[in-house]
Amino acid sequence: MLSELLTEEKIRFSNDSLTWRQAVTQVAEPLLDAGDITSGYVEAMIDSIAAGGTYIDLGYGIALAHARPESGAVRTAISMLRLAEPAPLLDQPEHSVDLYFCFAAVDAAAHTGAMSSLARILSDTETREALRDARSAGDVTKLITRFEETR
Repeated sequence: MLSELLTEEKIRFSNDSLTWRQAVTQVAEPLLDAGDITSGYVEAMIDSIAAGGTYIDLGYGIALAHARPESGAVRTAISMLRLAEPAPLLDQPEHSVDLYFCFAAVDAAAHTGAMSSLARILSDTETREALRDARSAGDVTKLITRFEETR
């Protein structure tokens, strides 16, 4: 379940005006600090996006930064960064993102379970907007827990 992975210490908010590279670096920080990923994983995400990786744009101003497990995923983990101002991927306005997630999975089974949980939450319009309206990490975790309990 997403609530087990996306804990309060892995949720951040920023009022700074960031580039997409800074946003990806910042969203990865909680996972890096926890030892869930290596610095090589962060570099692999940035390199992939720089090479044309707007595929991480899920729509609705949401991006899911990730890399291959062998790039430095230590444990399956996820983090979130909510930006006050969008940081468009590759500086392209059509890929304007203000809600970044960083995802690391060590194998296909972990990947599938965590991704399906995140997809259910992000595909729910009301919950997706509530994530944007959240003002603290506690608000986000309560929202996710409530969503999981009612589904």
